[in-house]
Amino acid sequence: MPPLLPVALFLLPYCFPRGGSSHLRQGLLLLKTDFALRLYRSAAAGSSGTNFVISPAGVSLPLEILQFGAQGNTGRQLAGALGYTVHDPRVREFLYAVYAALRNSSQGAEMELACTLLVQAGTPLSPCFVEQVSRWANSSLRPAALSEPDSAIIQASGGTSSWTTGEGLGGPAWEQVSATSAQLALLSTVTFQSTWQRRFSSTDSQLLPFTCAQGFTLQVPMMHQMAEVNYGQFQDSAGHQVQVLELPYLENVASLFLVLPRDKGTPLSLLEPHLTARVIHLWATRLRRARMDVFLPRFRIQNQFNLKSIFRSWGVIDLFDPLKANLKGISGQDGFYVSEAIHKAKVEVSEEGTTALAATALLLLKRSRIPVFKADRPFIFFLREPSTGFVFSIGRVSNPLK
Repeated sequence: MPPLLPVALFLLPYCFPRGGSSHLRQGLLLLKTDFALRLYRSAAAGSSGTNFVISPAGVSLPLEILQFGAQGNTGRQLAGALGYTVHDPRVREFLYAVYAALRNSSQGAEMELACTLLVQAGTPLSPCFVEQVSRWANSSLRPAALSEPDSAIIQASGGTSSWTTGEGLGGPAWEQVSATSAQLALLSTVTFQSTWQRRFSSTDSQLLPFTCAQGFTLQVPMMHQMAEVNYGQFQDSAGHQVQVLELPYLENVASLFLVLPRDKGTPLSLLEPHLTARVIHLWATRLRRARMDVFLPRFRIQNQFNLKSIFRSWGVIDLFDPLKANLKGISGQDGFYVSEAIHKAKVEVSEEGTTALAATALLLLKRSRIPVFKADRPFIFFLREPSTGFVFSIGRVSNPLK
């Protein structure tokens, strides 16, 4: 029986269970999901009733890379925020395998998680740090003239940073980072583009009522399909009833995991505090195949955040302090610190191609005997890899028209 992780990991929210590699894998995936939920709650705080999306994968990747260069208190604070440390060889080996699997895009799907480290020309780097970064999640180092006035704005266009269910949607996303005095810049991209395993028919889309978070009702373009889906009905620790639906993408490379209150009078603000990694994992394992009428609104959400205040509230303080940051592992020198942490996320969900709102209420009556999942009120969504539970993005839809 392998030993528990070293004492250096005492900051973990809960310990990895004893046992073989499968127990370690489950423990790490729960930690990853826990990070996603903490990030979602922290970033969404104060914006109740609005559309929202954030990519935990795009936020955790730069923090993992910074761990390779962080030492002392800075390293401990990063481990506390992530819930794990990449310095543990078992954690490193597991994440190597997960990130390698994500790079293997299948036919009809594009999936990539990557990070580019832009380095000021002439900045010395530790060979060990360079090797670790170059092996991490399709990451790379690239020389750049960051200190020149003309290079004050860095534009990274390595991926679309969008999640799209139809071909031809999305496009390049441009991250702008102020770098007038920078020596290093970390830019992460998360790309996922695919079609549904069973596509929504554009001729079945129609205008249907959606009750928004504020209580008023709008007519919104609602997609429809009748299909075999993974479905379940559960209740959270406070007794709130929810419906959970999983819609797979082509070849099951990912799925859209939807959490919908059964009662239209239950706001998402009552559900969100009770969502935990273990609850999500439990629900996902208890879904059952069912033939259903599925109604899902088209939606498009884009958010941008400065993550400094979130990380500071989590105890990551030294990283942003030029006098306290300890990133000597990057080059063996003092002076490196993080001045800004900007995150931009976008999600777009649609049936493929141009839609035609041509269906009538007769369609609903004809299929009324089949169980119905109708997302006609605010819901929470996860874009995740179904075999591992790895969360690409998490968000909520409060008003599909915004």
